[in-house]
Amino acid sequence: MSQKLETKAIRTQMERSQYMEHSTPLHLTSSFVFEDAEEMRAAFAEEKERNIYSRFTNPNTSELVEKVADMEGAEDGVSFATGMGAVFGTFAALLDSGDHIVSARAVFGSTHTLFTKFLPKWNIETTYFDVEAIETIEDLIQPNTKIIYAESPTNPGVAILDLAFLGQVAKKHNLILVIDNCFATPYLQQPIKFGADIVIHSATKLIDGQGRVLGGVTVGRKDLIREIYLFARNTGSALSPFNAWVLSKSMETLAVRVDRHCQTALTIATFLESHPKVNWVKYPFLKSHPQYALAKKQMSQGGTIIAFEVKGGLTAGQRFFDSIKLLSLSSNLGDSRTIVTHPASTTHSKLIEADRLAVGITDGMVRLSIGLEHYEDIQNDLTQALDKI
Repeated sequence: MSQKLETKAIRTQMERSQYMEHSTPLHLTSSFVFEDAEEMRAAFAEEKERNIYSRFTNPNTSELVEKVADMEGAEDGVSFATGMGAVFGTFAALLDSGDHIVSARAVFGSTHTLFTKFLPKWNIETTYFDVEAIETIEDLIQPNTKIIYAESPTNPGVAILDLAFLGQVAKKHNLILVIDNCFATPYLQQPIKFGADIVIHSATKLIDGQGRVLGGVTVGRKDLIREIYLFARNTGSALSPFNAWVLSKSMETLAVRVDRHCQTALTIATFLESHPKVNWVKYPFLKSHPQYALAKKQMSQGGTIIAFEVKGGLTAGQRFFDSIKLLSLSSNLGDSRTIVTHPASTTHSKLIEADRLAVGITDGMVRLSIGLEHYEDIQNDLTQALDKI
């Protein structure tokens, strides 16, 4: 019987033990035992699917991965200790020395550092395309190109990329399309429907939703996931069973949380758009967003992140941040608490100014991750802070 996404997030559970628990138990064990030598041999030979060692698999991590894969429409998946662990593990497993990546220029700061500082050590190069000029992507493909990579919505400017177009290009050139779906979650968007081969999540963000634990998940085509799993298994980037248990339980409330986040985010984005001390606002479901029609096509709601620019540049921006009273000043996002971030000096501070400006990260840009507080309290704090600039 077919199930809706909300139901899958709740009812996908590991097999119950002899105690018939209703809620999934924790399996805090580093290893698992065998009845005899033959069973142990068969397990290590992978003739029988079973848990051996928690660096490989664990009932809690398997349950989380199955939930995310089911919701994304993926064939298989693997978990990691962090979101960046999932990003690095995916690329390290799928790329060889001499390979080439074509990536959207607007990516998370640590991903940019991975592409420009670390992967080149292994002779893996990256060429960027501008999200506003996605049609140029085919001109950037080289004989050694293996992966097309993008975030949608992007961090922090919430630009929307045409996933179906990227899927068509990847298929035409026999490339692997990897999409970071962290901002949307599998509840709002499923990139595999549009042609993605691999989808990555920083589970630290909305999948957890309360700023408690770290985690990452990669899902997608079974043959590709096999390579990523083997890399993760042998390099030690394992997600802890406890964190997996927390994240899996969090998935049960993902839909109701994200519904509330999105409802409030649209209200706050509309308020900011009309504020006299705000230059511009970007939120995917605002009609003023450059890719509004595309966002409506790909996403069921606009997400939880708003980008806006205060008038007055860096000085005014600092005064705005210093005047915040209720909301949190932090670099995280996807929390139950609304978070205000200054990307130019935090998450994207390692980018040179020209690279920041190329993806719209001005000195006055603010990234707002909408939480679960009452919208009036969020709006009131933003109002009093804006009044002081």
